Amino acid sequence: MATTNDKPKLDFAAIQQRVTSQFRGLNTNDPSSWPLVPQALLYLFVMGGIVAALWFTWLNGSDAELEAEQKKEMVLRDEYKKKLAQAVNLEALRKQREQVQQYVTQLEKQLPSKAEMDALLSDINQAGLGRSLSFDLFRPGNVLVKDYYAELPITIRVTGRFHDLGSFASDIANLSRIVTLNNMRVAPGTRDVLTMDATAKTFRYLDGDEVAAQRKAAPGAKK
Repeated sequence: MATTNDKPKLDFAAIQQRVTSQFRGLNTNDPSSWPLVPQALLYLFVMGGIVAALWFTWLNGSDAELEAEQKKEMVLRDEYKKKLAQAVNLEALRKQREQVQQYVTQLEKQLPSKAEMDALLSDINQAGLGRSLSFDLFRPGNVLVKDYYAELPITIRVTGRFHDLGSFASDIANLSRIVTLNNMRVAPGTRDVLTMDATAKTFRYLDGDEVAAQRKAAPGAKK
């Protein structure tokens, strides 16, 4: 005796017709009145839009953060290279610094202090008298104060023979302190005597109080 199992068959056409019928006559102004399937699809669509917007917003923020970090990395790499080069040449840089300090100290020793200026002016005068020159004018000007030193111009006029004038200029250059001759003009006189007009400039370093006063008076100094 043969037995047969009757299984229910799904009617896909009917299901499709029922689903399609739920999308007819939808009130776009009142989605809450829609049937179940359109509401579910609307919710899925809205959720998908929200997730996509949040995703792209997060990606844009991540791109900006990544770009900022990449720029920071480049800056750090450059700083590392500079510091590495300095570390490799550290000993040579220390030696150069010591040499520069020694050179600066040597130059400072050639600048008279405030108390030694009178002696230096006397040395300039004695240099001319030692070469048999006659001083017609020896007039110190106003002191020009710079950042770390002061400049004293001296207007001089001396008369004497040509070789004596040259020897005087050489003696000024060989003084233990720094003295320069500027704006030199030589005019002929009588009986092989020449007249030389010049501005002798000597320099001195500022003492601690003067340096502090200069820094205080500098533009932008804190009051």
